[in-house]
Amino acid sequence: MADTFQKIWMGSGLSSLSWQHVVMIVIACLFIFLAIAKQFEPMLLLPIAFGILLANLPGADLMAPEVDGQNGGLLYYLYMGVKKGIYPSLIFLGIGAMTDFGPLLSRPSSLLLGAGAQLGISIAFIVAVALGFTAQEAASIAIIGGADGPTAIYLTSRLADHLLSPIAVAAYSYMALIPLIQPPIMRALTTKKERVIVMTQPRQVSKLEKICFPIIITVICVLLLPSVAPLLGMLMLGNLFRESGVVERLSSVAQNGLINVVTIFLGITVGATANAATFLKLETIEIILLGLFAFMFSTVGGLLFGKLLCFITKGKVNPLIGSAGVSAVPMAARVAQIEGQKHNPSNYLLMHAMGPNVAGVIGSAVAAGILLALFGA
Repeated sequence: MADTFQKIWMGSGLSSLSWQHVVMIVIACLFIFLAIAKQFEPMLLLPIAFGILLANLPGADLMAPEVDGQNGGLLYYLYMGVKKGIYPSLIFLGIGAMTDFGPLLSRPSSLLLGAGAQLGISIAFIVAVALGFTAQEAASIAIIGGADGPTAIYLTSRLADHLLSPIAVAAYSYMALIPLIQPPIMRALTTKKERVIVMTQPRQVSKLEKICFPIIITVICVLLLPSVAPLLGMLMLGNLFRESGVVERLSSVAQNGLINVVTIFLGITVGATANAATFLKLETIEIILLGLFAFMFSTVGGLLFGKLLCFITKGKVNPLIGSAGVSAVPMAARVAQIEGQKHNPSNYLLMHAMGPNVAGVIGSAVAAGILLALFGA
């Protein structure tokens, strides 16, 4: 009987449970709490959190690779979509189908806010190199500042795939925690007078403009930066599905079924890379802190450009929309809307904030293309 119990014990995960596993399980439970109780972007945070949980239950081996002809774990195979850059491109297809580029076209100055919100990428790159990371590693860490999970995964998988786990978890975690991170920065850098500014209704954008825009952007950007074609090409294809009006079924699949399925696979496998053995290291802590640093400075950059436009237009632009220049669509735009309404309940900034938000998506993809051109093999 004792031998039987010993055999059961040795075959269980409990016999291999370490304090590192316990720490990661606690982190996973904290993320689950934030996703469910606080509703911090549960579509992202919940699958990531459960992936972290699964990866840190000893014995489950869901991320185990193939060894000597033996099949690997379920999540190991699903993770190939992350490692090969398939999921990020499909996510961009869905984002393009979901997103109205009209606010950007109606106010082209939003491009400046999207560009300003890439400030964190530049600063974080310099700091990461100063801390001893290679140029490829620093570029992969810095892109977290764009608040664009798919782009961060795509770039890291090509420049520094050994850092994919902490960078992916950091990028998606900060995207989910935007409602917690951005508001204090927004209040610190804007005055009450600026926060209550009511912006005028943007002009109507014609259907022809909306159809031509994704085609023109694709041609220009891909000719200049061919490496950005998988991301930007899929983003613009999805938007063309939306705006053409002739492929409603394709547009519906891209913005609903496809992106939901891919989000589940991407989220749970990104979370599953955060196992105790590789995640609880000083290097990981440095990456996570640098990612937060990059993201905060990207928010600062967008807000400063927003204040500049406010000054140039003599108070016609609410600087809060500059915070939406980071790439997280439509989360960052919603945060700008919520923060604006706290100070002026009659204000409606969402559509105005969507302009820099869309510009941020394009900007982060272009930034990734530049970094690939500079530091890629």
